[in-house]
Amino acid sequence: MAQKRILLIDDEEGLCRMMEAILMDSGYAVKGYTRSFEAVEDFRAGDWDLVITDLKMPGMDGLEVLERIKAKAPSIPIIMITAHATVDMSIQALRKGAYDMLTKPFEPEELLYRVKNALKTTELIEENRELRDELAGKFHFDNIIGDSEQLKDLLHRVEKVAIRDTSVLITGESGTGKELIAQAVHYNSPRKGKRFVAINCGALPESILESELFGTKKGAFTGATENRQGLLEAADGGTLFLDEVGNLPMNVQKTLLRFLQEQEFLRIGDTKPTKVNVRIISATNSDLMAEVKAGTFREDLYYRLNVVNVHLPPLRQRKKDIPLLAAHFIKLQNEKFGTTIRGLSPEAFQAACNFAWPGNIRQLCNVIEACMAIESDEWISYTVLAQFIEIDEAPEPVAESDDNYSAALARFETNYLIGLLKKAEGNVEMAAREAGMNMATIYRKLKKYEIKKEDYS
Repeated sequence: MAQKRILLIDDEEGLCRMMEAILMDSGYAVKGYTRSFEAVEDFRAGDWDLVITDLKMPGMDGLEVLERIKAKAPSIPIIMITAHATVDMSIQALRKGAYDMLTKPFEPEELLYRVKNALKTTELIEENRELRDELAGKFHFDNIIGDSEQLKDLLHRVEKVAIRDTSVLITGESGTGKELIAQAVHYNSPRKGKRFVAINCGALPESILESELFGTKKGAFTGATENRQGLLEAADGGTLFLDEVGNLPMNVQKTLLRFLQEQEFLRIGDTKPTKVNVRIISATNSDLMAEVKAGTFREDLYYRLNVVNVHLPPLRQRKKDIPLLAAHFIKLQNEKFGTTIRGLSPEAFQAACNFAWPGNIRQLCNVIEACMAIESDEWISYTVLAQFIEIDEAPEPVAESDDNYSAALARFETNYLIGLLKKAEGNVEMAAREAGMNMATIYRKLKKYEIKKEDYS
């Protein structure tokens, strides 16, 4: 783990040097200043993990130091030290963003304890930032695999919908990737810094589903010994994804409709409404309008959920994407298990492209995983593939007869490399690190596909 860096400011030189020695003996990298102006002038965001500053100092006092450093690095924790702490002064410091107050005199153990706690905050902030960046990158539109016109049109629509804070209904057969699209909407929206919470409305019984969504009030029923937050409240500021929304019971539909109209709801057993700010994205593989006509789904709720409809075509209607998806799943399995399967044999490739894939992308992913678990050759053979899908004796010809595996893999690698370069702003070393490849391999592939890094810098 990298050595933690602490900026220390105290006009009392003896105390400053003493704290510096204590912290350095504990393994921290420390730089001490006795002049606050000089410390603030030298401070650069990203250079430090923690600031410790005295409150009462000549010239620029601790509160001004706090303000100026927070203006440069809002998330850095700052510990304030004072021998004259008053309640008013402490409140001022905490309101301005101080992490902790330490009163003189203090023992070395207390200083180290406070520092350790403050640095945990830094680590959590950094981990959360890295996780958000990773998720945003994972669900960037460039990372959704496919080259068909249907997918391109779909992603263009989703990209426009993402930035508009409105309800979205995603429709399509099971296994077409509805949750992946919902995550792409969230992580490309202004809400991406907040939580994406998902629930399968068909996986829970009615009584549990209602409490999971809306939470419960203490004493609402036997065993409800405390207030319990529901998923809607947990998603405050972010997005709630309701998968299989057609399975919502009527009483839950009514409560959800009220939330969509008023942005508030009642916990079970509560009389006081709870207000939250949540975007609703829902998905279904059923015909909701048919359910409206049958009286099993509220018409007013249907129109509230279906402000924008995004329909995912089944895989059989976007056969051009099958080779790219297969190559992607093979790559993921190779990375996960250290295998070296190169792809589908020509016969298996033809069969995969002609198969209807009733389970869509999910089925393709599972079949590739199963094939790779038993395949002993470097290519997935027709014989192995036939163990997991029913292959017709006379399958329909592939729409693009000249589209072989090599061409599909080339398209996939080209799109993947361009996506890496865009993310790394043309920096090949950064792109290689992101892909887990050496730079020589990246350069060779860039030359092979005539991709110029300068186009993305």
